[in-house]
Amino acid sequence: MSRSMNRRLTLAMVVSLTAASACSDSGDSPDGNADPMAGMDMSVPDADGMEGMDMGGSASDGSVRLSARDMATFGITFGTVAVRPHTTEVRSVGVVDFDETRMVYVAPKFGGWVEDLRVDFTGQVVRRGQPLFDVYSPELVAAQEELLLASRMARSLESSRVEGAAGSASDLAASARRRLAYWDISSEQIDRLLETRQVRRTLTVYAPASGIVMEKNVAEGQAFTPGANLYMIADLSRVWVNAEVFERDIWAVRQGMLAQISVAAVPERAFEGRVEYVYPTLAEGTRSMRARITIANPGSVLKPGMYATVRLTVDLGPTLTIPGSAVLYSGERAVAFVDMGDGRLMPHELELGTRGREWIQVVSGVAERQRVVTSAQFFLDSESNLAEVMRAMMAQMNLSEASGMDMGGMDMEGMDESPSDGMDSMDGMDMSGTPTPPDTMGSR
Repeated sequence: MSRSMNRRLTLAMVVSLTAASACSDSGDSPDGNADPMAGMDMSVPDADGMEGMDMGGSASDGSVRLSARDMATFGITFGTVAVRPHTTEVRSVGVVDFDETRMVYVAPKFGGWVEDLRVDFTGQVVRRGQPLFDVYSPELVAAQEELLLASRMARSLESSRVEGAAGSASDLAASARRRLAYWDISSEQIDRLLETRQVRRTLTVYAPASGIVMEKNVAEGQAFTPGANLYMIADLSRVWVNAEVFERDIWAVRQGMLAQISVAAVPERAFEGRVEYVYPTLAEGTRSMRARITIANPGSVLKPGMYATVRLTVDLGPTLTIPGSAVLYSGERAVAFVDMGDGRLMPHELELGTRGREWIQVVSGVAERQRVVTSAQFFLDSESNLAEVMRAMMAQMNLSEASGMDMGGMDMEGMDESPSDGMDSMDGMDMSGTPTPPDTMGSR
C-alpha cells in the first residue's frame, strides 16, 4: 500500500471518530435526528451467561424433564421392562405341492394294446378300483390258458395213486394264478376265469388309488411296452407346502413346529400344519432353505401350484423384553426413554434381539422393572436433540471468544505512524459527501 493511500485512510478514520464522538455527546445523529440505536447494548454476551437459559427442560445428559401436567398434555404413557414368555414369528412364502407319498403311477408290467379307454382326460377324479381301460395282451392270453390247463390237471390228478402227482399239479395251478396276480390282474377276474373256464381276449386295468388324474399318456388303440407310465394319479386329501425360509431365519426352524398357512384364493381361512422335514441344503440363488409342511386338505381347497404365506411360531421361553411401542428407531440406533424419577426421562441406547408381536427382546440398554415411555417419543427425541444443538452452539461461542477476540496480533506495520506527514497531498480530496461535525464548543 502506498504512503498517500495510508494517509488518506488515516484521515478518514479521524473524521469518522470525531463525528461519532460528537453524536454520542449530543445524543443525536449527525443530521440532527435521534439515533434509533442510542443506548442499545451491542456487546456480545458471555457464553457462561447462557447457563440460565430455559432449554425446554433438557439437561446436559440428554434427558428431558417434564411435569405431570406436561405428560398429560402430550399423552405420554409408560410400559415396563420385564421377563416374559416370548414368542417370535418367522414369516416366509411357499408353494403348494403334491404329497409325493400319495402319488401313484399306472405302469403295466406287460405289453399290449389299449381298448375301451374309460378314463380319457387329465383332471378326472377316480376312485380306487375304478376301471381305467381294457387291454389286449398276448402275454395275458397265454397266462390265462396256462392257468386253465394247470387247474384241469390238478382236478384230474386229485385221485391219482402216483405219489406226489396231485401235489405237483396243485402247485402248478397256484403258480399260474400268482403269475397273473403279479401282473396286477384283479383276483375277481382270475376267479371269473376259473369259474367260466373261458379265456378272455381282454382284461381290465383298474385304478390303484383314489385321486385326480394329473398325467395321461395313453389313447384308445395305443400300444405300450412294459413299464410305460400311462397315468399319474395324485391324492389331494393331503398336500405339502414347500416354504422358502430366508437364511437369517434358519436358526428358528425345526422339525415338528406348528405352521399357519394362508392363500389368496381363500383369504378368510387359515390352514394349520406341522413342519415334517427341513432340507439340509441351501439354495445358492435365493439364499433360502426349504422346509416341508404337511397339511390336511379336505375338499381339495388347496391346489398344487398355489402361492402361500407361511407363518412359523417360535417359542423362545422367558426372555427380558420391552414393549415394541417403546422403541424409537433413529438411523442405525434403537432408543428408549427411561423414567428416571422426578419427571426426568433419559434416552437409553438399546441392543435388541428377536421381535415378537407385542414385545421385543432386549440384550442390553435397560434393566428389569424399569419404566419406559410408550408414546410421544418423537416429541421427547426432538427436545433431547435441541438440547444437544444448543450445547454445541454455546461451546462454539466459547471457542470464538477465546480465539477471535485477540487483536494483539493484527498487522499494522503498513500504516504510517505520522499522519501529519504529507497531509498537503490530500488537498484535492473531495470531502463534500462527508457530514460536517457540529460545533460543540460554541461560537466565539
